[in-house]
Amino acid sequence: MELNLTDRVFVVTGGSRGLGRATADALVADGARVVISARGQDAVDAAVAALGQDRAAGLPADLGDPDAAERLAALARERFGRLDGALVSVGGPPPGTASAATDEQWRAAFETVFLGAVRAARTFAAELAEGEGGAIGLVLSSSARSPITGLGISNGLRPGLAMVAKDLADEYGPRGVRVLGLLPGRIATDRLRQLDAANDPAVRQRSLDGIPLRRYGQPAEFGRVAAFLLSPAASYVTGTTLPIDGGALRTP
Repeated sequence: MELNLTDRVFVVTGGSRGLGRATADALVADGARVVISARGQDAVDAAVAALGQDRAAGLPADLGDPDAAERLAALARERFGRLDGALVSVGGPPPGTASAATDEQWRAAFETVFLGAVRAARTFAAELAEGEGGAIGLVLSSSARSPITGLGISNGLRPGLAMVAKDLADEYGPRGVRVLGLLPGRIATDRLRQLDAANDPAVRQRSLDGIPLRRYGQPAEFGRVAAFLLSPAASYVTGTTLPIDGGALRTP
């Protein structure tokens, strides 16, 4: 299938590793150019070098900073002359139950995971030319549909973001801008390895047993789906949330 991504430009936040990096890899492999962000300059530099200086640019940014999204959009215009969409990927909040999380942990997660993502989505959407359209993908979690034991803050914030994505899709649809959510399940990223390391091996086995494919997903499998959804090949997909979880969610 032709994704028609040649020379299109996408911002990918959290693009130095994990799901963001996998998406940047898939976009670049299909001819796109990317502007990535990460929290550290070294991580940005390493990712840009691996993706190719002619295909990638980046800067250190935290979506909790009010001007982060504007700086990323400006870099896309400065370096590549346009912006066609974005994948907004933010690191997950700390593990723990909802009642055990402190007020400060809730506030910090809200500023970055929730408000930072909303701010980025509306900033990038405003940059997309009316008539030409584009796509904004929010990386959420399967907790947007069903709670995950031990991730209380995520369980609280992700469903709200899924509804924000739906609301933004309604608002921006007449301009040809698509907005959607991606719901990764258990993908073999550094964060999942950290969570697994904190659990008994029996807990990990129960997680695997609950996945019909009986394995964790690979970041590249997520990245290919994200690249498709951001591409013109998915031009009639908006306002929805798509699980990428090996069938683990029990909701349709």
